[in-house]
Amino acid sequence: MKVAALLEERRENWRELEWLCGQMESRGKRKLGPAVVARFGSLYRSTCADLALAEAYNLPPNTVAYLHQLVGRAHNQLYRSKAFDISRWAHVMLYEVPQRLYRDNYLRVAFVLFWGLFIASMALAALSPGFAERAIGKEQIQQMEHMYSEPVSTMSGSGASFLNQRSGMAGFYIWHNAGIGLRAFALGLVFGIGGLIITSSNALMLGAVFGHMTTVSQRENFFEFVTAHGPFELNAIVLSAAAGMRLGFSLIDTGGLSRAASMRRAGYEALPTMCAALFLFVMAALIEGFLSPSAAPYWVKAGVAVVSSGILAFYFVILGNPRSRVDAT
Repeated sequence: MKVAALLEERRENWRELEWLCGQMESRGKRKLGPAVVARFGSLYRSTCADLALAEAYNLPPNTVAYLHQLVGRAHNQLYRSKAFDISRWAHVMLYEVPQRLYRDNYLRVAFVLFWGLFIASMALAALSPGFAERAIGKEQIQQMEHMYSEPVSTMSGSGASFLNQRSGMAGFYIWHNAGIGLRAFALGLVFGIGGLIITSSNALMLGAVFGHMTTVSQRENFFEFVTAHGPFELNAIVLSAAAGMRLGFSLIDTGGLSRAASMRRAGYEALPTMCAALFLFVMAALIEGFLSPSAAPYWVKAGVAVVSSGILAFYFVILGNPRSRVDAT
């Protein structure tokens, strides 16, 4: 009975906590001020203790049920998830992420390795007959030439049929391109060496294709199709390989941590890189599905490629570099 009497005396606190819950639900914590929030926390803790006593001494079920409901309601207000903050999101995406990507040495290695080998392979395929065949195989070359034997405009239809067809192809490209990125990422886990191998392999093969296609009669059809989505797709491969290499090399250079802890840290550091890669793969797939096979003039597709390259340079270099200098000073 003493416990029952004690809890009866606490009803005033319960009513106050219930009133504060209503205030928080309608106005939010920020408008109530720190003193009220501190009082709310104190009432919440004491009500939790009251609930424990009520259950331990088998008080009336309606009292226990009321306290359960009140504690749950207060808990949701005290520990509810944060609302989406657009200013915080913008700060992360436009300041923190570019800075981290710009300082990512694995990304720099992947970028130099991929584009260096791509340009070298493209030049060799264009200038040295037989190089492309050795790099990607005669059958693959014949498939590429046959694929682009017809003008790109023949790929486009009209009306709903074109939209349905292109939507399906865009979905396929998202799946296919993401698969390329995931393979590059996964092979990077092989102590980083797999990432170097897959990056080099993709660069050599793609460069050989581009170089060979400059020497055949189908070159106009080929470049009309690949120009628009090329910047996003090729750089997405670089980002995927860089994220995988970071995880793979974390198994070698652990920084004094266990391999599991080192990989967890590397996974956190690689997350922005992989997210950027997936975003670029999706954007490339949408362009490849709708614009690349369309009858739009080549200058439109080339303009999209130029704008895409400018966006990449602005995000990864302009947003990344100058602010790091300000931070250093």
